[in-house]
This record gives sequence, C-alpha cells and structure tokens, in this order.
Amino acid sequence: MILATRLFLAGLAFWALAATASAADKIGNCELTGAKGSARIATPAVPGQLTVAVSLPAPVWWNGDTPEAIKDGMEYCLAAEIAWRAGYDKLKVVAVDFVPLVSGEVKDYDLALSEVSITEERKKVVDFSVPYFNSDIGVLTLSASPVTQKTVRKVTVGIQQGTTGAAFALDVLKVKDYNVYAERADLLKALSDEDVVAVLTDTSITLSAETASAGKIKVVGQYKTGEIYGAVYPKGNANNPTLDKIMKAIIDDGTMKKLAAKYLVAAWGKDPGSIPYFKP
Repeated sequence: MILATRLFLAGLAFWALAATASAADKIGNCELTGAKGSARIATPAVPGQLTVAVSLPAPVWWNGDTPEAIKDGMEYCLAAEIAWRAGYDKLKVVAVDFVPLVSGEVKDYDLALSEVSITEERKKVVDFSVPYFNSDIGVLTLSASPVTQKTVRKVTVGIQQGTTGAAFALDVLKVKDYNVYAERADLLKALSDEDVVAVLTDTSITLSAETASAGKIKVVGQYKTGEIYGAVYPKGNANNPTLDKIMKAIIDDGTMKKLAAKYLVAAWGKDPGSIPYFKP
C-alpha cells in the first residue's frame, strides 16, 4: 500500500512537472499558447527556424533597437507564436529597410511583421496574410508646440517614403511643405530635432513613438483611412497558405487579442479610438 501510494504521488509529481514545463514554453520572453507543430511548414527560408523580417525601430511592437536585443513586443511575440505552431522553437529576426520590403525586393525570409498596411499596389509584388490589426493615420507633433486640424497643412510635415501615410499627406491633404525620409528612425529623429513640425504616419506607430518619447512628442489627432495590417509573405511562396492558417488560428482562439492587450493598450495607456479625428 505504501509503495503504491509512493508510486501514485511520484506519478502526480511527474505530471505536475510536465504541466509546468508545458506552461513555461517560451521564445524570448513570450509565453506560447498554441500546440507546437500544429501546422508545420515544409521548407523554411533557413532550415530549423522561422525567419521574420522587420523594419526597426518599432517600439512596443518590437522592444529593442537591434534584432539580437529583441525578446518581446506585440509583433515579436506574434512571430514567436507563429514559429512555435509551425514546429520551431527558434525565431530569427532580420532587420530590413521598409521600402525594399514592401517593394518585394527582400529575399530569404518566411514572413515579415512590420506594421505593414495591405494595399492593392503592394499585392502586386508581395502576398499578405489575413488582416490582424486596424489603424488610421496619426498626427504626431512636439508636445511644446502642437499642431491642430487647421494648422497641420501650414507647417513642415515629415513623411516616410513608400508608406500609406506619405500617400495620404500628398494625395489627400495635399501638403506643400514636407520632408521625405527613407526610414522611420530618420522620420522620428527629424521631429525630435525640430526639422519638421509634425509627422503623418499610422496611428499605431505614432502612439508607440509617443510612449517611447517620455512626453516630448504626442499624438494630437488622426485621420480615418481604414488601414489594416497584414503579415508580408514572399510572393507565391509555397509556405504562405500554412502560415495563413496559423495566423487565422491565432486570431480565432483569442491569442491576438491577448497580445494586443498586453503590449499595445497597456503600453499606450489609451484606446486609439479616444484620439480625436481630424477632417481632411
């Protein structure tokens, strides 16, 4: 009887440890929720890992300035979840420039998560996942000298090359005084250095920049554009349908909402819908 009891308790201990190990499955600092290998991809860009491209910096979405430093963030943990469900416990982050990414020039990656809006023009050269986030165009300005709906067209505006924010500023708002920057880091630095008075780019990106600025810059308004983000896939890659199946499962089982609540809403301290809408 004693031996049987000991064996029973030992069995309980084993399963408790197994359950703990399962609950503690991580990539970086991301706690993983799905089943490993639930939808395996056959031929990753680099054997034995999922390779994910991103244009940095992207605070809150990717917490860190270099691929080696990043261990969490909304899109990093989304990438980790995709890697895990695709059968990998290793995630390789590759920093790329934004314009080559959306122009279909980047090679040797499985997918990119870089707050990329889905557009018909971009669909000609890359494939997209199902949408996973909605965002409009935000107006980011210095806290000490904010612009308004009436003055935004009269000041020097910063825009990033190849973005939907740039297209909106030029084609819809028809701003006349503007500076164009190739990368997001240069765009935000221009505002911090007061080379521009306002920046027009995705509301989600402006909110993340505001959070990282310690109060120096803020989002004063936004324009309703119906932006939707999707993961970028290499055009016609055989793995794309499987990756999209994983993305849909992450949305359907509530994991995406949990990631957004943990990394976006908590960091921003506000609902993007609470930001006033400007009229074009």
